Amino acid sequence: MSNGDIETPDGRVSPGRSPGTAMRASSTVRIAIVHDWLVAYTGAERVLEQIIACFPDADLFALVDFLEDRSFLRGKPVKTTFIQKLPRARAKYRAYLPLMPFAVEQFDLSAYDVVISNSIAVAKGVLTGPDQVHISYVHSPIRYAWDLQHQYLNQSKPRTGLKSIFTRLLLHYLRTWDVPPVNTVDSFVANSTSSARRIWKVYQRDAAVIFPPVDVEGFPLHVQKEDFYLTAARLLPDRKIDLIVEAFAKMPERRLVVIGDGPEMHRVRALATPNVEVTGYQPFAVLRDRMRRAKAFVFAAQEDFGTAVVEAQACGTPVIAFGKGGVLETVRGLSDARPTGVVFAEQTAQALVAAVDDFASNPGRFSPIDCRANAERFSAALFRTRFFGHVRARVPALRDSTLPPADVPAQGRAR
Repeated sequence: MSNGDIETPDGRVSPGRSPGTAMRASSTVRIAIVHDWLVAYTGAERVLEQIIACFPDADLFALVDFLEDRSFLRGKPVKTTFIQKLPRARAKYRAYLPLMPFAVEQFDLSAYDVVISNSIAVAKGVLTGPDQVHISYVHSPIRYAWDLQHQYLNQSKPRTGLKSIFTRLLLHYLRTWDVPPVNTVDSFVANSTSSARRIWKVYQRDAAVIFPPVDVEGFPLHVQKEDFYLTAARLLPDRKIDLIVEAFAKMPERRLVVIGDGPEMHRVRALATPNVEVTGYQPFAVLRDRMRRAKAFVFAAQEDFGTAVVEAQACGTPVIAFGKGGVLETVRGLSDARPTGVVFAEQTAQALVAAVDDFASNPGRFSPIDCRANAERFSAALFRTRFFGHVRARVPALRDSTLPPADVPAQGRAR
């Protein structure tokens, strides 16, 4: 495969551009890493942590930086935008979404040879020149502006009136802005085949698939399971925790534990029956302990990847999950010779009840060791190897470089 070729999700190779042909071939390659916003340690930050581990001398840019736990940044300073100093930005940074496309374009990256953007929203829109290589790890195009617009609008309040009109105009503006910047990206990387398809649909660009890093070492194998099911997530509408609770209300003989807090807490508690324990927020150690001991982990959201699904399998815990998006790449269903879970086809309580019945009817088919082996395909070490190799193959001056030793801090942090 030549330096400019693009690896597609199905393994094909298509001709790409030959970026950075005028780049100096020296060991002093200057690299910039651009992130959307630094406010918490979530899935995007796990990817950022490992990108920094691959390129520890890179400079870091973000729209805003309000982190408290900064250990995963390895002491690296962050260059931010004017949004950092706007009123109430710490608490209301998302309210400045209309300004973010403009803000990210104000980063002056002209001194860098390579730009790596880690994008869930606008980071991919940084301005780069013809002699720079821009590699963008895209978790997804802005879903609430594209394929999930109507779902987002249905969940927002009010759904009509001036606020609704303003929201629709904002999403239209984001779509209008979102496409032109992709022309400055030399190589796209997606976090799953599902995301790669969405990138093709929206941007008409191929993307290599490199699964995001999961801290499988932080979730040790535990073969002894107890008689309860677990779900854990931020209680938001799209996480469908209410659907899971509704389903278990129809199965009073089966116990469910719900870990998490958020705007949907009142609704979830109202739906809970005596067999459903809603614990609220729990420290990471408690979450991990419950995940290790659970009979199965239940997941009803549609995610492009779904880190928690892999973490459960790392513990040896099988998964019962909605079979769309990244789950189809991370869970082996009952049709597999060595299944690691059960997938259901519709986001309904009835479909989930049927899936739990299928799981309970096949107790001997799910091996904790098989679950663990499946999860190890998504380790942080493998991510670093694949991502570093992807960048090195596209930057001539890095051809002789080697992956730095793995000295990143542990990923086990509170959720």
